[in-house]
Amino acid sequence: MHKLGAWAIWCIILTVLAGFFKFCLRGYTYISVSLLFIAALIAVYALGSDVLKRIVTVVTCIGLIYFCAVEYLVISNARTDQDCERSYLIVLGAAVHGDRPSLSLYHRLSSALDYLNTYPDSKAVLSGGQGKGENISEALCMHDWLVSSGISEDRLLMEDRSTSTMENLTYSWEILQAKGCRPDDVAILSSGYHLYRAKLMARALGMDPAGVCGRIGYPIYTLGMFIREAFGLTHLWVFGN
Repeated sequence: MHKLGAWAIWCIILTVLAGFFKFCLRGYTYISVSLLFIAALIAVYALGSDVLKRIVTVVTCIGLIYFCAVEYLVISNARTDQDCERSYLIVLGAAVHGDRPSLSLYHRLSSALDYLNTYPDSKAVLSGGQGKGENISEALCMHDWLVSSGISEDRLLMEDRSTSTMENLTYSWEILQAKGCRPDDVAILSSGYHLYRAKLMARALGMDPAGVCGRIGYPIYTLGMFIREAFGLTHLWVFGN
């Protein structure tokens, strides 16, 4: 009875925490799902038959091995490449709250500002369309933020049609090709957890980009985004986008 109470209490705690992250905070869905998954495992090992426990153990171990392998690729590429100076920097958009950058977008913009100040001959392609709940496009939000931070407008190009990372890169690369940009003369800036997948997509489009890592956000939020990226990469490998 004591053991039953212990596992049940843990399941309740984890479920309540999952609900908090899902419904009370923005952008923590994968943390919520992870907590529910742990709660489900606890319930299975407390109540399940021996056969069910063995099946769950095998499936979970295989999944964890795959997850760790994918996360190794993501984490090892979550950094700025050496010698990253290029003529053009593609800044991948993120959510806009009304007409203000979200925290993720703010971190990318702060890193873009550092890059453009460090390499004054570089120009930036600001890539992102207008999504649900956004009063302006992500590209325009980035443009206005960088101009207000002292970057000259003639160094900023806007791509405001895209609704996904693949479209970000496809439309941005069309703009750069029209300007005669070489495949190896472009850098891509995104959040660290997103950088490996973005570079894979860019290479599939014919680019040979350098990676520029955006600043890190809140630790728990960032952890959730790294978890999400394992699913994003799997989708890319299976479906190509």
